[in-house]
Amino acid sequence: MSFVVPPDAYTRYMGRYADPLAPVFSGFAGVGAGRKVLDVGCGPGALTAYLLSTGAEVAAIDPSPPFIDAIRARFPDIDVRLGTAEELPYDADAFDAALAQLVVHFMSNPVRGIGHMARVTRPGGVVAACVWDGPTGALAPFWDAVHVDSPEATDEALLSGAHRGHLTDILEAAGLHDVHEDAISVDVVHPTFEEWWEPYTFGVGPAGEHVQRLDGDARARLESVARERLGSGPFTVTATAWAARGTV
Repeated sequence: MSFVVPPDAYTRYMGRYADPLAPVFSGFAGVGAGRKVLDVGCGPGALTAYLLSTGAEVAAIDPSPPFIDAIRARFPDIDVRLGTAEELPYDADAFDAALAQLVVHFMSNPVRGIGHMARVTRPGGVVAACVWDGPTGALAPFWDAVHVDSPEATDEALLSGAHRGHLTDILEAAGLHDVHEDAISVDVVHPTFEEWWEPYTFGVGPAGEHVQRLDGDARARLESVARERLGSGPFTVTATAWAARGTV
């Protein structure tokens, strides 16, 4: 799955959920001031920004060149690199913790990716990841509307980590110890239906790609179904994610 899209488009699409999720996920991981942390799959910098605000020393990596350009411009003083979780370009034991927010389900090989996160984390350090829950995550209202007319459409609920226990299996397979998994969530208020809907038309991620594949009539039908289900706004989306942490 490619995320070579304008950073502003991604921020409007997922940043509205990723920004409030960052402090919840960071708290779950137990990462704070003075810790040297790697943000894997950093995107435009939602988790990086929060970690820096807590006093952590942060390095960041992402495979999307537009995201790397954006985060370098936003945080010119930190180590930002282009690369993937499966081939992290860092020395062993370089960090106190490695975190992956909303990334594991897009890794080509999640066990290898988490394994590399463990490799670059010192013994006793923390590796943590979170992924939206399939049925109740941030994108669930969109896919629920899709399935009204297209029940066979493949949504993100089948991706790695999207159900209870998936992340635990991945972290344990990568060799982590004392793995703990739990649900975390954020409430996001959408002032209007249009504010919620428009970012789905930007072509970001599987949901955006689904919309772009639709012809005009099918897209209008999907928009109508979603509006009928959600209303004109304001409305609140409670976005739940599975989060897991383990010790190296």
